[in-house]
Formats: sequence, C-alpha cells, structure tokens
Amino acid sequence: MLEKLEKSLLEAPIIKRGDYNYFIHPITDGIPKLEPALLREISSAIIEIADLDVDLIVTIEAMGIHISTMLSDMTEIPVNIIRKKQYWLPDEVILDQKTGYGGGKLYLNSIKKGDRVCVIDSVISTGGTMIAALTGLKQVDADIKDLVAVIERGDGVKRVKKETGFDVKTLVKVDVVGKKVKILEEL
Repeated sequence: MLEKLEKSLLEAPIIKRGDYNYFIHPITDGIPKLEPALLREISSAIIEIADLDVDLIVTIEAMGIHISTMLSDMTEIPVNIIRKKQYWLPDEVILDQKTGYGGGKLYLNSIKKGDRVCVIDSVISTGGTMIAALTGLKQVDADIKDLVAVIERGDGVKRVKKETGFDVKTLVKVDVVGKKVKILEEL
C-alpha cells in the first residue's frame, strides 16, 4: 500500500549524531527532494485511517506542514500550524517542547474551545512534540479527534499514550539497524 514511502525509507541515507543513527528523509527533513507522488500516497493513507470529521488539521512546524497542506487540499479541511515563532496574539498559548535531541517553545494560535481537530506530524520518536501539542490543545479545550504520525521510531507512541491517554496512529514503524532503515511494521 505504501510502496513509495517504504522504498524512500529503505534508500534513506544514515548519519551519526553522537551515538544516534539518524536517517535523512524527505518527509522528516525535507531532503532529498520531496516528490508530490509520495505526499499523495501518504495523504491518501491518512485519509483511510484518520477521523477527519474535524474543523481543523493541526500540525507542528516545520515538517508536518507539507503533509498537512496536501491533506488539506485533498479534504478541504483548513490547516492550523503550531509554530516555533511567537506572534503575541491575544489567544496564543506557549508550549514547552522536549525532544530526544533538544527542546524549545512552541506557539499555538487561533484554536478555540470545541474546535474538532486531527493532529498530523511527520515523525514520532520520543513523543515530546506530540505531548506539547496535546497539552496546548487541551488547555484551549479543543476536541481532539485523532492523532497521526507518518513515521514511528522509538517509544514515542507508548509515551504519548501513557502521559496523555491518547493513541497515535502511524503509517510505518522503522528502526535504524547499522547503516540501513529497517521497516518493522506497515499500515
């Protein structure tokens, strides 16, 4: 079903970041080139599994934007981006993001009480970004209908469930073994 995604993951270059084997992929990093057919395949798969009876697709800057834009185009559902830049709007919610390789602030704007949302992200590894997004969405009392990450690596899905009670759906679960991406599970 996800032939283009699987092929691109199996061909992804691996670099070392300290002790961590990091794969470089168009969906997670924007390089090498991002093919429209890959975005369509991923968006079609998300449409199949996600509860999209929502008012907004919510994504996190930066790598969820391209997926959510294609998904928005295919479904006519508007996108709201949780940003890394502060805008000082009256309803802005400041979030603390802690990931396996750092952290920082995220900024949620223009989501109101009762807005039905589906959160989309490119990858979940530690779960820190998803937990930050959920914290903000709960703070504004949004109705969180579904969570989808394209690629799962590590224990982030379990951590999100443990800390928030929410399940994250993923399209493919991977690990890096030696200098290759290994597909562990596929939708």
